[in-house]
Amino acid sequence: MPSEQHHAASSQRVGRAGVARREFIKAAFAVPLGLVAGSVGAPARAQGAPRQKQTLPQIPFGPYSISRLVLGGNPQHGNSHMSFMINHAMREYFTPERVQWLLRHAEEQGINVWQSSKAAIDDYKKYRDAGGKMYYIALEKDAAEIAGLVAKGAIAIAHHGEVTDRLFKAGNIDQVQDFLKRVRDAGVLVGVSTHIPQVIEYIEEKGWDVDFYMACVYQRHRTREELRKMLGEAPIPIGEVYLERDPERMCRVIRQTRRTCLAFKILAAGRLCNRKADVDEAFRFVFANIKATDGVIVGMYPRYSDQVAENCALVRKYSHLSKPV
Repeated sequence: MPSEQHHAASSQRVGRAGVARREFIKAAFAVPLGLVAGSVGAPARAQGAPRQKQTLPQIPFGPYSISRLVLGGNPQHGNSHMSFMINHAMREYFTPERVQWLLRHAEEQGINVWQSSKAAIDDYKKYRDAGGKMYYIALEKDAAEIAGLVAKGAIAIAHHGEVTDRLFKAGNIDQVQDFLKRVRDAGVLVGVSTHIPQVIEYIEEKGWDVDFYMACVYQRHRTREELRKMLGEAPIPIGEVYLERDPERMCRVIRQTRRTCLAFKILAAGRLCNRKADVDEAFRFVFANIKATDGVIVGMYPRYSDQVAENCALVRKYSHLSKPV
């Protein structure tokens, strides 16, 4: 029979192992959060009194003038496009109070438009009711939601890119036109979101009645068969695959249309956020390869650094590189 001393020593080892395992999990969990942080190591600005309001370069957007940097909505809803752990951390961080703080801070820095889904429209209305001035661009797939989005302040509605792309691949892209007509009839700006350059080429060729495109610079949802055909093999199924030359392909199409384009996922959904140099280069590249009438949508997660101020500074730094129409 084991001695009492043996049981005690065993219990101590188990206890130490449990603590060690918990510490390991905590440390491992923290790593991807740092990758999303935009500028690793610096703490976010304290959520205190507003600073003096800044300005950003702007572009025409129908009857409006909007900042070339648009605040993206994915982080506030825990949609990291990286892992379920980061999704959970984002949802934990973005309490209703922090969402309102983020909107106010973005406005202070010169951002005057927020792009998100119907899930955020009540947050937007609360912000506007409190005196906020930013515009709202909605991403939607259900025509029944259009009237409600307009009633709560959306100035533009884009057809949801995931649905756009599925219909395109199935040969049914023309079905989108009914949704777009309803948006036009609602009296707001009409857009199409997509991750596929050929979608924009098709709509341009057909002469659809649209005002703007939301253009993802990474075609992130290729099938394994598509990737195998391109690469000669398929990556292991670890999530979305981002190819380094995709931004070139999408930006080429962006430059070919005279319509306003809002390029998004320019940081590869956080995959380029580990080093400041990579963030800097991503902003430089996109502004050097889109038109002067285009903008970018960037999701921001200021848990570890002031990504809002950092991103605004990069837009001021590189906005002049864009090609004139």
